[in-house]
Amino acid sequence: MLHHNWLAIIVAAVVAFLIGGLWYSPLMFAKAWVKAHGYSPEKLAAMQAKAPRTYGLSFLCFLLMAFILHLFVGRLGADTARMGASWGAHAWLGFALPLGLTSHLYSDKPLAAFLIDSSYQLVYLTVMGAILAGWP
Repeated sequence: MLHHNWLAIIVAAVVAFLIGGLWYSPLMFAKAWVKAHGYSPEKLAAMQAKAPRTYGLSFLCFLLMAFILHLFVGRLGADTARMGASWGAHAWLGFALPLGLTSHLYSDKPLAAFLIDSSYQLVYLTVMGAILAGWP
């Protein structure tokens, strides 16, 4: 029976959420992401009005991903941050990348939109895996 480290799961979800805050900030990719998606100022304002709900649901999704990744790394015997990071990257390669690329192919969005979003997914899944497997 696998022991669930709820604190590590919550921390992994929080860290993924915080990475997103930085990733999509003006310090990193905000301008390029808005341009790649072709969002107007009106669309951005509408999105900001829905931000609390969007952030809350996003965080729940991060919790779910952290829990499932915790199950994966636990079953695979990953017990170091390096092994966990590797399995997080494998999860991105096997699931997030193909799902995101398939969706992108039908979206009529520029490649930049896909690259910004999928790179974020690679980073946070790798970090989540490191946290989950490396937690003492």
